[in-house]
Amino acid sequence: MAAWFRLRERGTSLSTEIVAGVTTFFTMVYIVVVNPGILSQAGMDFQGVFVATIVASIIGTLIMGLASNYPIVIAPGMGLNAYFAFTVVGGQEISWQTALGAVFVAGLLFIALSLTSFRYMLLDAIPSSLKYATTAGIGLFITFIGLQNAKIVVDSPSTLLTLGTLSEPMTYLTIIGLILSLILMSFRVKGYLFIGMLITAVIAWFMGLLELPEKIMELPTGLSATAFQIDIGGVFSTGIYSVVFTFLLITLFDTTGTMLGVAEQAGLLKDGKFPRSRGALLADAIGTTAGAALGTSPTSAYIESSAGVAVGGRTGLAAVTVSVLLGITLFFSPVAAVLAAIPAITAPSLIIVGFLMISVVQKIEWQDVESAFPAFLIIVLMPLSYSIATGIGVGFIVYPILKAVRGKWREVHPILYVFALLFFIQLFFLSH
Repeated sequence: MAAWFRLRERGTSLSTEIVAGVTTFFTMVYIVVVNPGILSQAGMDFQGVFVATIVASIIGTLIMGLASNYPIVIAPGMGLNAYFAFTVVGGQEISWQTALGAVFVAGLLFIALSLTSFRYMLLDAIPSSLKYATTAGIGLFITFIGLQNAKIVVDSPSTLLTLGTLSEPMTYLTIIGLILSLILMSFRVKGYLFIGMLITAVIAWFMGLLELPEKIMELPTGLSATAFQIDIGGVFSTGIYSVVFTFLLITLFDTTGTMLGVAEQAGLLKDGKFPRSRGALLADAIGTTAGAALGTSPTSAYIESSAGVAVGGRTGLAAVTVSVLLGITLFFSPVAAVLAAIPAITAPSLIIVGFLMISVVQKIEWQDVESAFPAFLIIVLMPLSYSIATGIGVGFIVYPILKAVRGKWREVHPILYVFALLFFIQLFFLSH
């Protein structure tokens, strides 16, 4: 085992890697509650999505750990699950089966990209400002959803949105849960989101808002309700190509950015380059494809992996440890179902993850109007239009226009002009 994971070469040990895996697990395990909770609002079976979430995570993470030897976890991405449930299924009235078909097609394209050098061309074609804006916009989007789920923000006939009634039990419990999680976060407690959820659940039980499950553990069931339900034909009959592109683009951005960040933190970059990037990207691509077949939204590399790296994780053994713990979690679906049923338990996670994602706005060069204004449009339009694809599309259209008007059209990669044209056709002439 030591030889396979090259423990000595990377200056680590078996015990250190296991501790790193346990640490990472507790920082990211909230997703097994939050993801089924979000996708069930799209009409999907909670138990099926719960199992699909964990199995897809195990597949992607094991490939990452065994094939690429990185301490990085793969799991369904926050933001993409909200886009799947509330924009594609809820907003466009697309069936969840067709939405899964779009994820599956995006996964296949991701696999193809991972096997070729075109992935580098695609990443280089997109300006950094638009990449950062996409991450920040998704952060605002899922924060908005968290605020809505908790009824901190509600509909208003006069102003469209307004502050909710904070004295409602579920609303002020959300605020309490948010404060608790923020306190844990400020003290850098590992797994603060998950611990915050558990403490909020205890408070909800005392308030009479939560009923304890009849049993704590049971055999994994329900996968038949979501597995192999993908409708690929519906993707082409409804023409939701921008949805496929959005899934692909965001997964590629998030995964690449997270992997580079975690690898740099672990000291695994060589001359600024990411060794074995093909296998690492394939881990996410296969996880996304398998997840779609099983019944969940696209996977992504998790920045929470940095928690394991911070305590010494340097190899894929940490990722394998997370996979083992996720496998054990499969048997705790009754607990997950109870937690996900209470908005006050899951909403703080959405709000805080959104906060973490929007922090990248500091990397945007705001003094450069040609780059900053398209980025601004992406960030603003994602939550206001309730669509990640719309925000990306408008930003990708405006950026090359501003560059061309300024006589800098050569600075725009040819691929971006193609993207701009496709988004223009989608936004102005096709259903979206």
